[in-house]
Amino acid sequence: MILAIALLIGVYLVLIKPAGQSRKEKMKPFEEVYLTHRGFFNNIDIPENSLPAFAKTVRNGLGTELDVQLTTDNRLVVFHDESLKRMCGIDKKLTDCSYEELQGYPLLNTEERIPLLEEVLVLLKPDTPLIIEIKPEGDAIRTCEETVRMMKERDHLYIMESFHPAVVKHLKDHHPEIIRGQLAYDMFSDKENKHSFLISLICTNLLGNILTKPDFIAYDVHSRYNPSFLLCSLLYKAECVAWTVQNENDLAYARKYCQQIIFDSFIPSDLTAID
Repeated sequence: MILAIALLIGVYLVLIKPAGQSRKEKMKPFEEVYLTHRGFFNNIDIPENSLPAFAKTVRNGLGTELDVQLTTDNRLVVFHDESLKRMCGIDKKLTDCSYEELQGYPLLNTEERIPLLEEVLVLLKPDTPLIIEIKPEGDAIRTCEETVRMMKERDHLYIMESFHPAVVKHLKDHHPEIIRGQLAYDMFSDKENKHSFLISLICTNLLGNILTKPDFIAYDVHSRYNPSFLLCSLLYKAECVAWTVQNENDLAYARKYCQQIIFDSFIPSDLTAID
């Protein structure tokens, strides 16, 4: 029995082991600034993932995280949700829309529209630390490839991440030069989680790391006591990103286990923000 338990623990530790630390130095710029979540937004007059939100990020000298999806006419747009309902009041999947159609839907009743990735890149300085999340909706591998193609044409400081292990593995296999991260959270606590028990178990506990070998782990700060995350941080000394820090208590925890911090809904006490 003891031998069997020891074997299971050994297998588990092998499964969750991320990539080594050889590329951590390249992530230092992301550790030196706070990273805004979907831009520096307030969802009143500055919607999330909008051009004003990213412009405010730049004015404050911060880094940022954003979400990328692909329209039916193969345009890369910056938007988080699968559905347009929350942000645009339209009950339709973004990946079922063309870019032209999306321009008819204002963000949260403002004058802002869903931006193209290339428009956001024009706003960001080349040295603005940028985390690009490839959303799993639609054809995620194609979205990943189109994003890689666009980024290789530009001289921006960026890393890429996804909840979808297949996307992270695709980056490892086809674009190993790009620093890649595995996004995760406690899927069992998510009432809207539609995945099977097995998929939830694998993703929540980072059991796909053996195949994806992520350079960093981006874990939900509200799932802070997940043992796999803690082992990646403390045992394997992995680069860790905390999302999404929304108060000083979250921030204090994140600083213990994470090198990069993504925030929204509050302003960290040691950050002097400008309009």
